[in-house]
Amino acid sequence: MRRRILFAAFHFLISSAICAETGIDVPPPMATAPDAIRVAKGFKIELLYNVPKDREGSWVSLCVDPKGRLIVSDQYGALYRVTVPPIGGNAADTKVEKINVDLGEAQGLLWAFDSLYVVVNKSSKYPSGVYRVRDTNGDDQLDSVETLRLLEGAGEHGPHGIALAPDGKSLYLVVGNGTKLTDAGVSRVPRIWSEDHLLPRMSDGRGFMKDVLGPGGCIYKIDPDAKNWELVACGFRNEYDLAFNHEGDLFTYDSDMEWDMNTPWYRPTRVCMAPSGAEFGWRNGTGKWPPHYADTLPAIEYIGPGSPTEMCFGYGAKFPAKYQNALFICDWSYGKLYALHLSPDGSSYKAEREEFAAGSPLQLTDILIHPDGAMYFTIGGRRTQSGLYRVSYVGTESAVSAIAKMPGDADREVRRSLEAFHGRQDPKAVDAAWKYLGDKDRFTRWAARVAIEHQPAAEWQDRALKETDAQASITALLALVRVSARDTFHRKPTDTPLVPTLQSNVLAALDRLNWAQLSETQRLEMLRVYGLAFIRLGPPDGATASTLIAKFDPHFPAQSRELNAMLCEMLVYLQAPSMAAKTTALLGSAPTQEEQLEYAKSLRMLKAGWTLEQRKTYLNWFLRAASFRGGASFDKFVENIKTEAVANMPDDVRAELKPLIDAKAERKSPLEAFAALLGNRATVKEWTVDDLAPVVEKGLKRRDFARGRQMFGAVGCFACHRFENDGGAVGPDLTGVGGRFSARDLLESIVTPSKEISDQYAASTIVKTDGTVITGRIINLAGDGYRTSGYSVNPNMLDPNDIVLVNAKDVKSIKPSKLSPMPEGLLNRLNQDEILDLLAYLLSRGDRANPMFAKP
Repeated sequence: MRRRILFAAFHFLISSAICAETGIDVPPPMATAPDAIRVAKGFKIELLYNVPKDREGSWVSLCVDPKGRLIVSDQYGALYRVTVPPIGGNAADTKVEKINVDLGEAQGLLWAFDSLYVVVNKSSKYPSGVYRVRDTNGDDQLDSVETLRLLEGAGEHGPHGIALAPDGKSLYLVVGNGTKLTDAGVSRVPRIWSEDHLLPRMSDGRGFMKDVLGPGGCIYKIDPDAKNWELVACGFRNEYDLAFNHEGDLFTYDSDMEWDMNTPWYRPTRVCMAPSGAEFGWRNGTGKWPPHYADTLPAIEYIGPGSPTEMCFGYGAKFPAKYQNALFICDWSYGKLYALHLSPDGSSYKAEREEFAAGSPLQLTDILIHPDGAMYFTIGGRRTQSGLYRVSYVGTESAVSAIAKMPGDADREVRRSLEAFHGRQDPKAVDAAWKYLGDKDRFTRWAARVAIEHQPAAEWQDRALKETDAQASITALLALVRVSARDTFHRKPTDTPLVPTLQSNVLAALDRLNWAQLSETQRLEMLRVYGLAFIRLGPPDGATASTLIAKFDPHFPAQSRELNAMLCEMLVYLQAPSMAAKTTALLGSAPTQEEQLEYAKSLRMLKAGWTLEQRKTYLNWFLRAASFRGGASFDKFVENIKTEAVANMPDDVRAELKPLIDAKAERKSPLEAFAALLGNRATVKEWTVDDLAPVVEKGLKRRDFARGRQMFGAVGCFACHRFENDGGAVGPDLTGVGGRFSARDLLESIVTPSKEISDQYAASTIVKTDGTVITGRIINLAGDGYRTSGYSVNPNMLDPNDIVLVNAKDVKSIKPSKLSPMPEGLLNRLNQDEILDLLAYLLSRGDRANPMFAKP
């Protein structure tokens, strides 16, 4: 397939440079040209309006009024009303007029209840909060501004999107983690959140928002006058917008912390279904809860690095049916407009991602479906060049209304019936919810537990302690530990237990669970309940600690990455004497730097059971880790782990090991480190697709999962790619590759990576006016007053923190690179069995129970 040349929109950069040299007037900057934007087959994109930045700023928010006119906001300035031409009309007829009210800087706009709701994210003039703007005299001009509620939070982590509830009677508002909790009379989230770390959390390596604690970003439900507020969900980092599907379920698109890339606590941008009472586990620094924690919820789709902005469903669009039902999400950094095609997954959903439109620059800020059946979106933000676009369907497929009702509605109805008990006490709640505490569906179990947590613990405490079903017991004990410590949030981990009898009863109930009979998920959830019993109710006494060491130590190391992390943390917390030997061994054998970093982080708190040689092994790991690469905070995290580890050593040991403690590693470049990784394995054969395809196509059987994962690390795949929440993030996430590729296609993409390059991860070649050539992936844009006007380029996929800033004025041309960032020949260091294990690992999507790994 011939790839279209990207970045044609940059013609204005070249012409500007020529004009500057010849003395000709420089033309005004232009938004990205429509023919430089890739879009799904059958769709047409029009640039309706090129925003004059010097007069109307950079547009970031968008809504539509009852007359079909658009209302937009400059990120740092005023509100505007835009009358668009009919579909098929002349873009030049687009009319823009300033709204003459003293308000702007909105990051959320909504027309509802005969009013314009404006969510202001203060940057210079207007206080952050929710405002209502009205036309008070019927002259079709907005003239009245009413402050509904001010919010404590500003900047890019402040208040954001606002949406109308499905019933049309209330509003929903999202705020980022830089916004303090506001007074909510009702909370569907039980007000028992805490940091909940078994081992001490390390704040961001560079100190960013280090004083900001949970619950993080929140979603509120408010009435039209914003008098009554209800907390619906929390635990986000910086979710920017929200959207409801036609069944009334709420979705949001949460941001990542790119400084954490290539750490085990990194959370890529992700789309979440946000049910009633949800907690998504954002905490500062190393404290972010992994998705397998029992007291948080997973995403329905992980997108990867980016900057989430607005989202909407395709309802009302004159598009083919699958796009009418799609959830559209905007990524500002990489210029991607994705369509997520949802399907039921128990009482929640799963998603299939499609790149609907993309360009560079295409710094998407907002999106909506207009009553005329077209999609409208804006680009801009951070003072970059803005434009208003329209997307219409001109293909041959039917575009009649086709809103699909999803199967499996009974599962979702059960969840919603349980959610009706959230935020209130009801004598029927415990009996109604209890039978679902052991449900196989995670979201249903969540809804049941939250319903019970809202009821007085005295009504169900004994029932929780006597529950015999394994899954129901774990869920009930989790609830009991959480609600029984409502007044313990500010206690120190070393304080005497407040409820010693309850703790012993909880531990006794947990002890009845048979490890061998538990599933992987149940083992993880049980360990989390043990951890919370110590965090919330106080540390165990010596005898209890010894008993638990004897219980868990035989199971470490475990087979799975997640279980290893939790067992390591628990056994270090208990000061198990075997942990120094076991965990230092894992530091040398774990295939990813993320996994190694997880063990090193836990080991820093271990004081018992060390030998001098084990301490030397641990310290030498830090010398090796100096060549690891990650986000901007990565090196600081490693440095801080070492500092705490050394501080926990006895004085005499610290003195004896001082030369090794003070040793400075020779920091290898990413390419040198990658070469060293591959250099550990000699070339076996220069494999071709024809060598391997016939073997693969016969079917992969009796493969070795653990060795497949080991090979994924041995040839450097983990350096760039994520798989099952592990690995780098600058290449595509390969977890779902088994659903998109056949075994042969997967082989071809590995053996000949430059044969067909994904536009989503393609590199670009930038030629500057001085002749300098920079090849890399454009990962961000910057406007006047924000860094520099131009592009942030990552020239090395092995180092996500290697960023080159290119001033737009210095650019002569930008073209797609013809070479894949992925090197060729990676399989040449593996033998045939190792390659087959690697392919099975990839195709299994990380499932050890896949038939490919079944033994005879």
